[in-house]
Amino acid sequence: MNGRAAQLAALLDAPTDVPPAQALIGFGQVRHQRLRPAGHAFAYPTAFLMLPLRSLRAHGSGALARNRAAMLSFHDRDHGQGGDDCLAWLDELLASQGLSAPGEVWLHTYPRMFGYTFKPVSFWYCHGADGALRAIVVEVNNTFGERHCYLLDAPRYGHVLEAAKAFHVSPFCRVEGRYRFAFMRTERDGRERTVARIDYDDDQGPLLKTSVAGTLEPLNRRSARRALIAYPAMTLAVMARIHWQALKLWLKRVPFFSKPQPPKQFLTR
Repeated sequence: MNGRAAQLAALLDAPTDVPPAQALIGFGQVRHQRLRPAGHAFAYPTAFLMLPLRSLRAHGSGALARNRAAMLSFHDRDHGQGGDDCLAWLDELLASQGLSAPGEVWLHTYPRMFGYTFKPVSFWYCHGADGALRAIVVEVNNTFGERHCYLLDAPRYGHVLEAAKAFHVSPFCRVEGRYRFAFMRTERDGRERTVARIDYDDDQGPLLKTSVAGTLEPLNRRSARRALIAYPAMTLAVMARIHWQALKLWLKRVPFFSKPQPPKQFLTR
């Protein structure tokens, strides 16, 4: 049994003196590479949250400032349909697709910093009662205030998963083609690391390669302070960098496409 499965088994079956999973914070890097018609690439340092939502529901949020004002915080309404219980929303979403994931749900997402956030993408890792990964929900936001989810059924770490693109994200890409996803969560020398990779192929072939990766550590006052000192305007910078990179693509004469209407269905499976 791997470390995550053992931790989940402790939550579900073991004596109550076994500590629950705790909120984590990751420090790493976002990478993006465009292959054509003009090559374009960038990488930025980043910090993100990795939250065990069922443990937080059962045992409290600990060092995490949840649904309240703080320099670094997490708000349920920033996800799903904007309600006050994002885990309940997720369970309803899975149930609507005939799925159940009663084990731990780890949410990889950006925090609010000084009350502001923009989350280009969040990942919900949904486990069964046996600790096995049951589904991954990829939650995507665009700069027009729209949101869409991709449900990846029966995923496996290290294996490629695919979904048809259904949602407008960038004005430099059409809504066509497919995404290829790959995820890893590994432990080495007592340090845990996560990687989420999304490559995009349009109707002409491979176009984009993107990833976010980082090393995880417990979320506490010290690690939260480190994130605030290293990235005091991170979530504002995310939006600024999106527009800066868009300007660079425009200057390189990459074709620009108008935004289509959002898909009628909130979920693509």
